[in-house]
Amino acid sequence: MGLTFEDWERAGRQLSGILNSSSWWLGDWLVYGKDHYVDRYQRGIRAAGLQYQTLRNYAWVSRRFEFHRRRAALSFQHHAELASMPVDEQELWLDKAERLKWTTKQLRSAIRVERKGDPRCEEEADATRRLAVPDSRLQWWHKAAAQLGSDLDQWVLSTLDEAAEHVLKGAAGRAALTD
Repeated sequence: MGLTFEDWERAGRQLSGILNSSSWWLGDWLVYGKDHYVDRYQRGIRAAGLQYQTLRNYAWVSRRFEFHRRRAALSFQHHAELASMPVDEQELWLDKAERLKWTTKQLRSAIRVERKGDPRCEEEADATRRLAVPDSRLQWWHKAAAQLGSDLDQWVLSTLDEAAEHVLKGAAGRAALTD
């Protein structure tokens, strides 16, 4: 016995909603764990059985969007696209995406179009083009980004932003200890 198209379509919408919610739930679970169980956090991550980088991405996006700023009409991926931006820019893009009912791809495209006129973005693009990366490493990164449902550019930016935040917070903490 098969499903009608309508039943199949409804099931897809429900599964999509569960998937989107689970990204937030896992991210929030990780943030809580890191804040409350520092000594056992890694054990908890292993117990979840998911890719470490996937979980780190979920946690990073969850930290960047407090509960009250999350838009139910937009997916976790919409929020992930904006996570590396300052809060005021995030809010502007979330408003647009929600109002215009954009897909994640449409949001990403709109951001790229707007940035084309920004001279800072041209400088960033030039710097990126000059970075020599071996093909094997680039393929590895593409695979990691794809596994997270992200494009390479966004994955690289979010990973580097997270690393910088970790280093700078560590440096600030060390400076405070020496003061």
